[in-house]
Amino acid sequence: MTMTRSMPVPDGLEGMRVDAGLSRLLGLSRTVVATMTEEGSVFVDGHPVGKSERLHAGTWLEVHLPLPKREPENRPEPVEGMKVLYADSDLVAVDKPIGVAAHASVGWTGPTVLGGLAAAGYRISTYGPPERQGIVHRLDVGTSGVMLVAVSERAYSNLKQAFKQRTVKKQYHALVQGHPDPSSGTIDAPIGRHGSNDWKFSVRADGKHSITHYDTLEAFQAASLLSVDLETGRTHQIRVHFSAIKHPCCGDLTYGADPKLAERLGLVRQWLHACTVGFAHPADGRWMEITSDYPDDLQNALDVLRAH
Repeated sequence: MTMTRSMPVPDGLEGMRVDAGLSRLLGLSRTVVATMTEEGSVFVDGHPVGKSERLHAGTWLEVHLPLPKREPENRPEPVEGMKVLYADSDLVAVDKPIGVAAHASVGWTGPTVLGGLAAAGYRISTYGPPERQGIVHRLDVGTSGVMLVAVSERAYSNLKQAFKQRTVKKQYHALVQGHPDPSSGTIDAPIGRHGSNDWKFSVRADGKHSITHYDTLEAFQAASLLSVDLETGRTHQIRVHFSAIKHPCCGDLTYGADPKLAERLGLVRQWLHACTVGFAHPADGRWMEITSDYPDDLQNALDVLRAH
């Protein structure tokens, strides 16, 4: 049994090898993609392709992904680079690296935050589907930074409610192409599923209410470093909103970033980092703020811009 994913090849993957492009697009390892091409499970415009062939924007990609033999499971597995920033009997805050999903899901074969916590000896005792236990919010696979996981049922209930009521402070830093005008402002635009691609989102009239506030921290010749505060928490919200105003996150080829600038900055993912999460502790109500420093790839990109 397989699951089929069909989509046009994004402009950002123009000229990229099939194994590299699908690895970036679907969160699979190059080894997995290579095996799929050998099995004849990857098609472009209806023709099977090999791992080393080149992708071309606008052609139609069809991938047949093997379904897991059982329900998604967060295998206890150490996650390289994932740090615990804070932990108590109610919650854990982790510094999530890129290439790691929040929890197991159909089609994802890589590491997960919950699997990493299980390997480190943390026990999540909350209700709900086993593969999502304790998850109160998520970060994209290609986004790094602070992520909270509820350990107790009390924390799970309280934090879910806090996120729903928008009382949680969610501050990101984003490096976007160009210079937003005004330099500080608000993007108020509804977000929904992309019309033809279920793996992408876009600004659309029938989408969900979405508000993003931003302020320019530093301006470079080709890009701007922004502080971003989310009033709502839609999937891909920051990426979609800044793409919609023609200032996509640097390195975010899925949402229209310039691949040449991404290469110059050494980026293989969007320059987007969850710097701070602030919340009232579910046990005693004290206000807490957990912060995360830039990982090396994001810091290196800034260093390149500051040197020119």
